[in-house]
Order: sequence, then structure tokens, then C-alpha cells
Amino acid sequence: MAKTPANHGKSWTPSQNQQLKQLAQGNTPTRVMGLKLGRTPEAVQSHAQELGVSLKPTNQSPYGTSK
Repeated sequence: MAKTPANHGKSWTPSQNQQLKQLAQGNTPTRVMGLKLGRTPEAVQSHAQELGVSLKPTNQSPYGTSK
């Protein structure tokens, strides 16, 4: 059985919200964000959507095209 994250079921703090925004700007994978924040990747995705933070990578070409 999987271990529950440290912050499971707890409210998000303003400092965690700020850290989430910074990690999203740095194109950090959702799974890594979850590990750093003590949350599940699903919780990170859900909360980012509530805050209006995009988790889509900004520095990658779409559809795997390269020059």
C-alpha cells in the first residue's frame, strides 16, 4: 500500500502556493512538485487549476518537432 504524503488532507499555505507557482514557472514535472510539497501529483494538478496556474511546459516544441 502506498504511503500517504506528509500534507495529505491539510490546507495549502500561502508559502506552498508561492512555491507551487515558482515550480510551475520552472517547468518542474508534477510528480517532482508533489514530492517537494508533500502532496500527490493529483493534488498539485487540482490546486494549480484552482489558482489558475498552468502546468504545461513552456519551453518545448509541440508535437515533438525539431529543426
